[in-house]
Amino acid sequence: MHIHILGICGTFMGSLAVLAKELGHRVTGSDANVYPPMSTQLEAQGIELMQGYDPAHLEPAPDLVVVGNALSRGNPAVEYVLNKGLPYVSGPQWLADHVLQGRWVLAAAGTHGKTTTSSMLAWVLEHAGMSPGFLIGGVPQNFGVSARLGGTPFFVVEADEYDSAFFDKRSKFVHYHPRTAILNNLEFDHADIFPDLAAIERQFHHLVRTIPGEGLVIHPTSETALRRVIDMGCWTPVQTTGEGGQWQARLLSEDGSHFEVMFDGRAQGTVDWELTGQHNVANALACLAAARHVGVVPELGCAALSAFKSVKRRMEKVAEVKGITIYDDFAHHPTAIATTLDGLRKRVGDAKVIAVVEPRSNSMKLGAHRDGLPESVVQADNVFWYAPPNLGWDLAATVASSTVPTQVCDSLEAIIEGVKAIATPGTQVVVMSNGGFGGLHGKLAQALEG
Repeated sequence: MHIHILGICGTFMGSLAVLAKELGHRVTGSDANVYPPMSTQLEAQGIELMQGYDPAHLEPAPDLVVVGNALSRGNPAVEYVLNKGLPYVSGPQWLADHVLQGRWVLAAAGTHGKTTTSSMLAWVLEHAGMSPGFLIGGVPQNFGVSARLGGTPFFVVEADEYDSAFFDKRSKFVHYHPRTAILNNLEFDHADIFPDLAAIERQFHHLVRTIPGEGLVIHPTSETALRRVIDMGCWTPVQTTGEGGQWQARLLSEDGSHFEVMFDGRAQGTVDWELTGQHNVANALACLAAARHVGVVPELGCAALSAFKSVKRRMEKVAEVKGITIYDDFAHHPTAIATTLDGLRKRVGDAKVIAVVEPRSNSMKLGAHRDGLPESVVQADNVFWYAPPNLGWDLAATVASSTVPTQVCDSLEAIIEGVKAIATPGTQVVVMSNGGFGGLHGKLAQALEG
């Protein structure tokens, strides 16, 4: 069957395309912005990509159109689909019907860490010989691909609370019916679709309602919003992580790169890995709890995590030029920015850290997180903020109170010049954006080389 995917370069929809191709379908797709890592992955899979949303892309008519949640009424391709009466479905619905049916689904949900945690979990199961299927909103470096069907009943999915499509405003994750569910954390986000935190908690509770009584819910003890979700009603056994929880970590290095795992007060093994930050230690505990639920003993899980290589665009080292290291990081929320910089600071000690931040997510553009921005970068020595002309709120005024030397730039050139002027051998530059950032990473590396 010929499936055409609208919004194919989104991390979720691109992963869906890979699964549809693996199932034997002919897959094509279109998107307004075709950029890596998804475009590269799709082209490697032989999936035809088209730029823009020209209705001509839908001629001759495909058998099914899968509509991404970034598309809304008024989009020329959407209007064509509706006017011509073409069969269409949301991405999460298609995934549930054609891939997840009858499988043991392990889902990682939460405001932060979904991609990393689901990548860890897929790798731990793979390392244990369980050949899981997975769909992840990023490219885990242990696999080099963001999705595959897998050879066993186990399927790991990154479970996003964002809405499913313009015609289905439920969170994506209510379609997945997991048996093992990780609820990592919960903060206000996605201000474009949720009025407040309570609205997101309600969606998380819809997810909890779908988890069977023989399943498992895993969450940290420290998250009050998640406790409220569980208190709305939970019919499934719960395991907790973090301080006072059943799963705990004893740090053997301050930056979180080496720690011992405890379950019910007993040592289970140690993890010695490339990752840093308290947030990744928390992700690891949840991952080990979920893996144990499907039969992976924690000691084996710890060994797998010690060989875990993280995810593309999650503190991914993309260049080292004249002793200056450049990282690409997806952080797009004050909490994520803060925890990422904290982990790096603990690893590099007194070395100079420069943060370059693009407030690009819908919530950022709406200014929902702006109050938290000045405080989020305190672990950096210098910060460059990118303020595109269409931002809609005064970024310079917002970050004026920052205690860190700060520059607000309206062009990539200004950022590159600014970084070049202060970077010296040993400097760590973290570029933070949830988009392509105009290829800044490569341009910066080139400029430093010159």
